[in-house]
Amino acid sequence: MADPARARKIADRIQELIAANLQQVVKDPDLGFVTITDVRVTGDLQHASVFYTVFGDDDQRARSAEVLEANRGKLRSFVGKQLGIRLTPTLEILPDGVPENASHIDDLLRSARERDEDLARSRASASPAGDADPYRTKDDEGEGTPPGSDA
Repeated sequence: MADPARARKIADRIQELIAANLQQVVKDPDLGFVTITDVRVTGDLQHASVFYTVFGDDDQRARSAEVLEANRGKLRSFVGKQLGIRLTPTLEILPDGVPENASHIDDLLRSARERDEDLARSRASASPAGDADPYRTKDDEGEGTPPGSDA
């Protein structure tokens, strides 16, 4: 088991290497505008999960995913040469779900904001259901003694 700080440093270095050299290593025109968002390395430094996003439509994402999967060995070889550690971690290339989750959360917040605005509009024109002042005052009948008291 490696030191967690060392695993994080290796993960950061892998992210830098792949992000900076992806176009030079892959050399495929079907590769879209890919951003490496995160890399996580296991504690034993044997496996690395590389998360990415692709700018574009679903077709562009699918083609970029195929290209990245097909060139996973090239990327691992490149990373191994640059890292200089005894064992090069295997690379698992995964699409990052954070942008889709963020857009879903934005949609939920937008709909909640719209419902709040509708409620505020209906509240502005609403009037109370009963009397304007439902509380007893001293001017009312039976001053000073609330109903049901023994005093």
